[in-house]
Amino acid sequence: MSGHSKWSTIKRKKEATDQKRGKIFTKLIKEIMVAAKSGGSDEEANPRLRQAVISAKAANMPMDNIKRAIQKGTGELPGQSFEEATYEGYGPGGVAIMMDVLTDNKNRTVAEIRHLITKHGGNLGENGSVAWMFDRKGMITIPKGDLDEDEVFEAALDAGAEDFSSEEAEDFIITTAPTELMAVSDALTAKGYTVGSSQLDMLPKNLQKIEGEMAGKVMTLMESLEDHDDIQNVFANFDIDEELLN
Repeated sequence: MSGHSKWSTIKRKKEATDQKRGKIFTKLIKEIMVAAKSGGSDEEANPRLRQAVISAKAANMPMDNIKRAIQKGTGELPGQSFEEATYEGYGPGGVAIMMDVLTDNKNRTVAEIRHLITKHGGNLGENGSVAWMFDRKGMITIPKGDLDEDEVFEAALDAGAEDFSSEEAEDFIITTAPTELMAVSDALTAKGYTVGSSQLDMLPKNLQKIEGEMAGKVMTLMESLEDHDDIQNVFANFDIDEELLN
């Protein structure tokens, strides 16, 4: 697959073994609440909510938690109100970074993000400063198991996918146009495939090679941003040798 961010791969591996389940659940609950607030509680009529629920189920979130998050989003149960924002900047080595945020206090959040990035040798940029380096795409993962690669590839193309990769050890990665994400995901599910995740991603047009101790600095910053409660997603354009991550 051309131009896929190394961070997306690392993050999936990290989440697969991460014990911080509560933090992951918190971010998923926020997304469900915002999706339900903006588009209603009907998953069939609200693609964003359906996408969020798929991700929550993939993370083994209990259905009661999902239901309560939807009810908080629609106002049936009391809950916080979150604003959406996207922040952009540069990390060590000139790595371009984009962050999707859900927060109840934008001023606090942007100050904390600026502090984190500056602390680790980067700087927060203006809107549009790095967005041009990325393309928004739909990303679908299907656990490989004992599936036949050629059959999954053909099914993905028939469903309307733009790209397909089997480079990862555990998952097939399917890329779609943003507007076709749920349609492709639904078509694959209808064919009997188990969709592990279905979400919008920012794919870098070009990758920035990072080597030596700079690689450690980049990874430390990325993990710090990922662990921030208000940052839902982090996208970056770095390329790091796998050996440096072990």
